Amino acid sequence: MAYSEDHIALAAEYALGTLEADERAQVETMMAVDPAFADIVQAWAYRLGALNQMVGSVEPRPIVWENIRSEIARTALAQQPPVLADIVPPPIPPVEAVPPQAPLEQVLQPEPRPPEAEQPEPMRSGSDAMADIAPVFMPQVHAPDPEVVRAPPQVAIADDSNVIRLEGRVKRWRSIASAVGALAAALLVTLSLQIFLPDALPGALRPAPRIQTVEVKTPAAPLTAAAQYVALLQGQGGGPAFILTIDGATRNFTVRKVGATPEPGKSFELWLISDKLPRPRSLGVIGAGEFTARPLLASYDADVVNGATYAVTVEQAGGSPDGRPTSAPVFSGKLIETVPPSQPQAPAPAKK
Repeated sequence: MAYSEDHIALAAEYALGTLEADERAQVETMMAVDPAFADIVQAWAYRLGALNQMVGSVEPRPIVWENIRSEIARTALAQQPPVLADIVPPPIPPVEAVPPQAPLEQVLQPEPRPPEAEQPEPMRSGSDAMADIAPVFMPQVHAPDPEVVRAPPQVAIADDSNVIRLEGRVKRWRSIASAVGALAAALLVTLSLQIFLPDALPGALRPAPRIQTVEVKTPAAPLTAAAQYVALLQGQGGGPAFILTIDGATRNFTVRKVGATPEPGKSFELWLISDKLPRPRSLGVIGAGEFTARPLLASYDADVVNGATYAVTVEQAGGSPDGRPTSAPVFSGKLIETVPPSQPQAPAPAKK
């Protein structure tokens, strides 16, 4: 089953112990029903468990707990939605009551005066009598319009669940990044100690001792420098056909033709035959001239060169086509030492 990054992050935080109670319950439920997810959690616990061995416990300061409590209270308060009943609607402006409109006759009637103050007045004309009556404007008061008196505005409830979820993811990834950084630092320190100071680590973290097997080949004793070896290659008739000379210092050989004459369309080929080799090895075709030189013995051991039998076969023009002799040897011989190596001279005694 393929797991997302959130599942892997949950497993890592569960191993670190930084999840909340509901998230830990979710992870434990997933571990109970999904053995593969439980293996992922165990793998994280094994990787991060090395941190406990290398880092001691540190008691946090009291201010840390105070900050944690404040943050928990702030988060809980932010997650609670506002209640509509707690919102107090704005007060409705009071409407002043106006007394009912008095009759026009009462308004126009003048106030009664005491009898002693009444004095006879001269009669006025109609126009003069109307000028003494001042116009009175009475405002009309209506009941409040129900459309005007509106309901108090409702406060929009902001949905901050996405913000809280993103904030939780950010904290989660920060925790994982911190844990991975600490793990990388611990691994770097561990590797450095394993390379430079392995004794400073516990026994479980020390590197296993390396056992390296070195195969040392002892080279065969080379041909003595400045020695000369010669082989007379002759047939059953007894007469020498070729003289093979080998230089002990360079292992170059020279073949000198003495009494052998090749047939038309044929060539003489030189072979090295040794019981230490699975089959005869070709040393090349002997040329038509009197001398033929080859530097082909440098790749063979000295024991093979000294104890081998050198033979000549008659092959088609240009030599054997498959690197194997196609006929029986007609000439053969073995090496003999002709010039002994020079002995080192002992140092002359110092004169007193």
